[in-house]
Amino acid sequence: MIISGERRIGYDAIQARIKRAASGLRALGLAEGAPVAMMLRNDFALFEVVAASAALGSPVVPINWHLKAEEVRYILTDSGAKVLVCHADLLPQIRNGIPEDVRLLVVATPPELAATFAIPADLTEVPAGLTDWDCWRDGHPETQEPPRRAAAMIYTSGTTGMPKGVRRRPMQPKQAAASERVGAIAYGIKPRQDQIVLINGPMYHSAPHSYGMMAFRNGCTIVLQPRFDAEELLALIERHRVTHIHMVPTMFVRLLRLPEEVKQRYDLTSLRFVVHGAAPCPPEVKRAMIEWWGPVINEYFGSTETGIPVWHSAEEALKKPGTVGRAIEGGIVKIFRDDGSLCGAGEVGEIYMRQTAVPDFDYHGKAQARAEAGREGLVSVGDVGYLDDDGYLFLCDRKRDMVISGGVNIYPAEIENVLIAMRGVRDCAVFGIPDAEYGERLCACIEPETGAQLSAAAVQAFLRERLANFKVPKEIQFLDALPREATGKIFKRKLRDPYWADKKAGGA
Repeated sequence: MIISGERRIGYDAIQARIKRAASGLRALGLAEGAPVAMMLRNDFALFEVVAASAALGSPVVPINWHLKAEEVRYILTDSGAKVLVCHADLLPQIRNGIPEDVRLLVVATPPELAATFAIPADLTEVPAGLTDWDCWRDGHPETQEPPRRAAAMIYTSGTTGMPKGVRRRPMQPKQAAASERVGAIAYGIKPRQDQIVLINGPMYHSAPHSYGMMAFRNGCTIVLQPRFDAEELLALIERHRVTHIHMVPTMFVRLLRLPEEVKQRYDLTSLRFVVHGAAPCPPEVKRAMIEWWGPVINEYFGSTETGIPVWHSAEEALKKPGTVGRAIEGGIVKIFRDDGSLCGAGEVGEIYMRQTAVPDFDYHGKAQARAEAGREGLVSVGDVGYLDDDGYLFLCDRKRDMVISGGVNIYPAEIENVLIAMRGVRDCAVFGIPDAEYGERLCACIEPETGAQLSAAAVQAFLRERLANFKVPKEIQFLDALPREATGKIFKRKLRDPYWADKKAGGA
C-alpha cells in the first residue's frame, strides 16, 4: 500500500495502472530505451510513470520540480525525451520551455500536496485542452508484457558545468540480484519483510528515487510526506508505526532543534533502520541522533555515478567519529595522488570508487566527460579524503566548487553563467560558505562594471527569474576587483577560504 495524506492505494490497483500506462506509452510509439521525462512531486503517479517506463525498457528522467522553463528545456532536449508527465501546478513555470515535439501528459495535483505547498485550487486541475494522465492511462488495456527494470537517468553535473544525464547500461540478471543485496545492506529493505517506509525527500533526487523504488519493488507499505517538517515526521512515525526512513543531515539538525517536550511527545519505538547520506553529517549531530533514536541510524556514501560503495552502522559511527564508512559488498574505494599513484593509509588524495553491483554508466552524449571521470575502472566526482588503517573513509575537502546545501547539489558554474549576463556585472564568482543548518549556503562575489548601480536585491531578483530559488545566493558581495590567478582566471579559493578558516577556528 502507498499512503499520501488521506489517500491510499493498494499494490494490485497500482500494478493495474502501471500495465495500462505501459500500454499507453507503447501506443505513443515509444521505442525501447527511449527516455520518459517526469516533473512530479512525490505522488502515486510517480511510481506509475517509473514502473511503466521500465516495463518498456525505457529509463525515466526525473526533473527537479524547482526548475524553470529554460532549465527544463535543456534537460528535455539533451535527454531526447519525447514524453513529459507533469503535475498541473508546475506547468506555469515550465510551459514555455517544453519543446513542441514533446508529448505532455498532466497529473492533477492531489489535495495533500496542494495544502502543503499552498497551491491555489485552479492550478491543481488539468488545464482545458491538455491530456489528463488518469484519463489517458485508463483509456488503454493492460499490457501483457513481463515487468522489467530500467535505471533512472538522473541529471547531475558531477562537479562543474551543465547537467549531464547519468545513463546506466542494461542490468544483467546476476547484477540485479547483487544490486538488491547491496540495497538491503545500505537501505535495510529486504524481501518479504513487514516494512513501513517513510519517504520525505523528493524522488527527483538519485538517492530518494532509488530508495523509494526499492521499497516499491519489495512491496513495502510506503508513506509519502509531501515536504519534510520535523514535528510532522515524528507524528507520522507514531501514526503509521514507520520502520524505515531515508534522511539527510539537515533533517537531523531541524529535529534536534525541536523543544524537548515535542521530542518526547511521540512514540518512535517502531523505527528499525534509518539511513542518511547526500552530505557529510557532523559527528556531534550523528551522536545526538543516536542518543535520541538509538542505534538505528546508518550512513552511506556514494554518488549518482558510483552507486553506493561505502556504508557504516551507528556502532561504527561511534567508534570512528567523522567517518562516512567503509567498502561494502561490491564496493571498491581507492585514494590516488595527483601523479596517479595510490595513497597510503592516512594519506589524503582524490577519492575514486565504484559499486560493481550496478552496471557502469555513460554521461548521455558526453563520452569525453565520462572518460575524464574514470581511473582503473573507478570514478571520481572530485572528493578528497583518506582511508585509515582499518579501511574507513574520511572526507577532508568539499567537492571541487560544488556546493551541498541541505543535501542538494548546487553547481556554481551554472549560476555564474546566468549572472554574467546581467547588465552591470563585469565578472562574478559563486561558492559555498558554512551554514549551521544547511551545511553550506551560496555566496556570490560580483565585480561590477564601472558606474553600475547594483544591489543585492536586484541581483537575487534577476537570478530568481531564471533559476530555481535554491540556486539564488543568499549572500551577495560587491568587490572593486576579483582576485585572479596569473592566467587571469578568478582565484575563487581566496574568496572562499576565509569563511572556512573562520569555521575551523570556531567561527560561523
